[in-house]
Amino acid sequence: MRLAKQANRKKSINNILEVQVDSPDDYIIALAGNPNTGKSTVFNSLTGLNQHTGNWPGKTVTNAQGKYVYRGKQHILVDLPGTYSLMANSADEEAARDFICLARPHVTVVVADATCLERNLNMVLQVMEITDQVVVCVNLLDEARRKNIEVDLLKLASLLGVPVIGTNAREGIGLHELKEAVYRVASSSEKTRPVKVVYDREVENAINWVEPLIKDSIDDEAPSRWLALRLLEGDNLAFLAHNNLLRNDSAGKTGDLAALAGESAAVLSRQMDKDEFRERVVGSLVKLAESIGEKTVYYRNEQYNRWDHKIDNIVTSRIWGIPIMLAMLGLVFWLTIQGANYFSEALATGLFWIEARLTNFFLWAGGPDWLHGALVLGVYRTLAWVVSVMLPPMAIFFPLFTLLEDFGYLPRIAFNLDNFFKKACAHGKQALTMCMGFGCNAAGVVACRIIDSPRERLIATITNSFVPCNGRFPTLIALAMIFIAGSAGPYQSILASLAITGVIVLGVGITLSVSKILSQTVLKGLPSSFTLELPPYRKPLVGRVLVRSIFDRTLFVLARAVMVAAPAGLVIWILANVQVGNTNILQLCAQFLEPFAYHLGLDGYILLAFILGFPANEIVIPIIIMSYMATGSLVELESLGDLRDLLVSHGWTWLTGVCTMLFCLNHFPCGTTMLTIFKETQSRKWTLLAFLAPTLTGIFICFVVAQTVRFLGLM
Repeated sequence: MRLAKQANRKKSINNILEVQVDSPDDYIIALAGNPNTGKSTVFNSLTGLNQHTGNWPGKTVTNAQGKYVYRGKQHILVDLPGTYSLMANSADEEAARDFICLARPHVTVVVADATCLERNLNMVLQVMEITDQVVVCVNLLDEARRKNIEVDLLKLASLLGVPVIGTNAREGIGLHELKEAVYRVASSSEKTRPVKVVYDREVENAINWVEPLIKDSIDDEAPSRWLALRLLEGDNLAFLAHNNLLRNDSAGKTGDLAALAGESAAVLSRQMDKDEFRERVVGSLVKLAESIGEKTVYYRNEQYNRWDHKIDNIVTSRIWGIPIMLAMLGLVFWLTIQGANYFSEALATGLFWIEARLTNFFLWAGGPDWLHGALVLGVYRTLAWVVSVMLPPMAIFFPLFTLLEDFGYLPRIAFNLDNFFKKACAHGKQALTMCMGFGCNAAGVVACRIIDSPRERLIATITNSFVPCNGRFPTLIALAMIFIAGSAGPYQSILASLAITGVIVLGVGITLSVSKILSQTVLKGLPSSFTLELPPYRKPLVGRVLVRSIFDRTLFVLARAVMVAAPAGLVIWILANVQVGNTNILQLCAQFLEPFAYHLGLDGYILLAFILGFPANEIVIPIIIMSYMATGSLVELESLGDLRDLLVSHGWTWLTGVCTMLFCLNHFPCGTTMLTIFKETQSRKWTLLAFLAPTLTGIFICFVVAQTVRFLGLM
């Protein structure tokens, strides 16, 4: 019987929750906890490089899985989404709850922050209502000591009835003890006796009425008391899902469960409504958590977080919050611009050296010119250009962005912008997804998963491309250096950085405006509230930041860009080299677009470059250069001065430069982002809207600017 249950557990985990289990004897360990508790650090420290990521089936919620071996047993560690509760108010909470409840891992490790243990104990108590197999990991003990906070771990373990291990995961302290505790609980060599949450009399009476009926309907191992609470709250889907997983019920049994849900609601309604019931349940959990915290946590210095408060009084103030944010943004852009120039030049030199070797190989092999042109001058040269232009800014921007994230500044940005997004009927967390879009809009779209409301998640997804990604920065930087900061002399890079910051502010303003329009038309609704915790300021671990930002973000996004840019290079080469009469297809398309482009302050070649740059924004300027020089393949000029001379000789004015920058800011997302939007939304409708919204906005703005300037006679 025990073996059959184990096999059922493995089948449930593999087929329903898609956790990769190598052997039926592996221990499945769930890692749960609030956000900002160092849970991911614990996960990374335990598993090292033996990990991979994916999505929960049917949900846009990322999961991370890893493994480690202890005492000869393989432990499969599943990092659940960080949540403040398991009440299933969001996709993250639902995913965490379902895994603990449905997959029934051998052990659930709940990571808590030692600096705010009382608040984290609420999550611990909720997990212990679902399963007895719990180990509590009190992390960030080093920060607690720095703030003169002491935690009595032995007393905490006695009061909770489960093992409690103190750790400093960043330094690897306490992880061996954590592995030992997990092993002992998983192997049943240590029995746990979790403390029971006692609710008020009316709630307990309702539970006592429903729980026996549940025990008659489902598997004996199911958490019947917890399921009774969920059924009384009206969470029938969780109850039915749990029941269907444990047994193969007939339609009649499902009908009985539906009837039970109705009876439960009727019994409860005689005493209180569901909202009051939930308030009482949460109140009892909070009261017990506070009671345990008072007995186990000692604050030796009541002013332990005064420096955090002093900094927050400045960086989140009404007066200084936004200016500091803009200054920080400008500094990041300036460092990215300055640093990327050197690395991009060196990388391009190396990649184009390889191109010369490939050309020599084709000459040696006697390959036909068209094949050399298509593969080397088309596919490879486009890839080389994308990599050399895209990789250096990402390799600088993402680590800087991650450093701000580790330091704890990004939640402060969300706090500063929350009121603006609320007025736009959008979610405050959209500020974070927008910041991710600066590095890559595809990454920003993926980051929209942190928004609980489906309506507000769609708004954030559709409007993410209104902030320029690093693929558009080369175009914006080049044009800002030529047409805005061209006469600034030694202050050229500073003035260009200020101009780019101004473009960013414009993009944020357009994002808010379009979000407001969407929320009042196709995505009507009121903004939802959310809990935004301002974590303590922490010293970032530079080494881990570099590894995480490069492997998890930079290379991930670059791989997608390369996948899209390769076929684009072939298409561009064909258009530039296939003749129709005495004109190639590229010139014919540009001539066709010329009348429309003129009204936008552009020309046909510029508009065509944006269209052909759909796979990768990095190749817009190279396509313009190629078109003007009629070379038949992408080329690079030696300096910005050469680029300026080329553009001016083909009729560019300051109006052309400004309109090109505006259209660069507001036009359809790149192919990589469009692919990501479709995968995230699983909808052609919303993907099409994400394409049209910025494009129509860009056409409107460029038309108004161009016609206004011409009408006033400024050109």
